[in-house]
Amino acid sequence: MNRLQKTFQELRANNEKAFVPYIMAGDGGINGFKDRVIFLEKCGATAIEIGIPFSDPVADGPTIQDAGIRALKEGVTLKDVLQAVAELRPIVSIPLVLMTYMNPIYAYGIGSFIIEAKKAGVDGCIIPDLPIEEEEMIAPHLEDAGMELIRLVTLTSPIERIEAISKRGNGFLYAVTVTGITGARTTFNESIGDYLNRLKEVSPIPVLAGFGISTPEQVVEMSQFCDGVVVGSKIVELFHENKHDEIAKLVQAFKEVNVG
Repeated sequence: MNRLQKTFQELRANNEKAFVPYIMAGDGGINGFKDRVIFLEKCGATAIEIGIPFSDPVADGPTIQDAGIRALKEGVTLKDVLQAVAELRPIVSIPLVLMTYMNPIYAYGIGSFIIEAKKAGVDGCIIPDLPIEEEEMIAPHLEDAGMELIRLVTLTSPIERIEAISKRGNGFLYAVTVTGITGARTTFNESIGDYLNRLKEVSPIPVLAGFGISTPEQVVEMSQFCDGVVVGSKIVELFHENKHDEIAKLVQAFKEVNVG
């Protein structure tokens, strides 16, 4: 049982929700990345999703794309991020999940990536451009190394596909809450509650909602229907603007959900 499984088991036992912030590794430099991970853990994050800078991030909206460009201009590579995670592991205890596309993994070498990620203390990977029909190239290797492949489902995924996806793995099911790319939203589809409830009914693993969630009110609203939330673009934006207090407010909203 890895850190992700243990964490969600503890949350379930305590009837608590998960708050997973996303950050772009290297936005603000590699040392800034390490500082941000430490800050988020101190704020009370359940786990952290770590974006790998990539030149063609098809699932990412403008905020995260810009963060990736800034990180690439800093010269940050996948190897740098794995080294930074390894340096963080002795002082950071929460799960760390990499969000990357297949191209950087191919360039690194799938075998080498698995070995180095495990050695660094990575707990899982989110790979948006990897459909379940092609995941055999990496999923079994991640599992053998004790890391989870976190799979995504969308508002347009047929129920049969949702059932097939949710039965794989032991981490969490990433429920995309918008039709399109990442980025803060002011409103969501009015059937979002029904969608998340349907996922909860069929999924044997925890369901986390992500994409577009950007305010304390949305954190509270989405948490009513599932096991927690992922907040990405807003966290990236606030870090870039050096508004750490606003990030703390988002995490505080999540804590209040758990207290309530």
